[in-house]
Amino acid sequence: MCTGACSKFIAVPLYVLALVSVICNIMLFFPDFSTEYAGSDSESDPRLTDEVKYMGGFIGGGIMILIPAIHIHLTSTKSCCANRCGMFLSIGFAALGVAGAIYSLAVAAVGLQNGPVCRYRADNGTEIETWGRPFMGSSGDYLGDKDSWDRCLIPENVVEFNLGLFSTLLVAAALEAVLCAFQMINGLFGCICGTCSDKDED
Repeated sequence: MCTGACSKFIAVPLYVLALVSVICNIMLFFPDFSTEYAGSDSESDPRLTDEVKYMGGFIGGGIMILIPAIHIHLTSTKSCCANRCGMFLSIGFAALGVAGAIYSLAVAAVGLQNGPVCRYRADNGTEIETWGRPFMGSSGDYLGDKDSWDRCLIPENVVEFNLGLFSTLLVAAALEAVLCAFQMINGLFGCICGTCSDKDED
């Protein structure tokens, strides 16, 4: 496979992964598929997980991947054949994509580790309920203890909701990082050797 065709092979899944990341990040703003929590969220009385507001999936896994994907895709077109400059630039864009993917991956990992914001019953023998992050400081141990998820009362099933979306962001970001890193190598070969010529592609 020539470097130009390889760029196209890399760009197409990047489009899909960027879209998945953006959708997941947007959905995280609406736990229990309700707008109530986003509307009532404030710094003094949080209703949304901090990592959701860091926009890792939207900015890092979305925009910072979409821009390199477009350029990488353009380097695969026939008009760009033997375009060493385009392949050289794709290395820089791919590096931007790696940085974005790492940001998205880091935010998702921290979001999984700290758990969601929810209304829960204080673990002190009282019936007092409060909003907060009951799994904060557990180092992610709660992920293996499904029985503890019932501690979150509102929003309903918020632990499963966050777990599913943050896990999807984590996997998408890891794949994005691998694809962008591969494009950096591919771009280097394309810069040195040139992409396939029209004759080679026939």
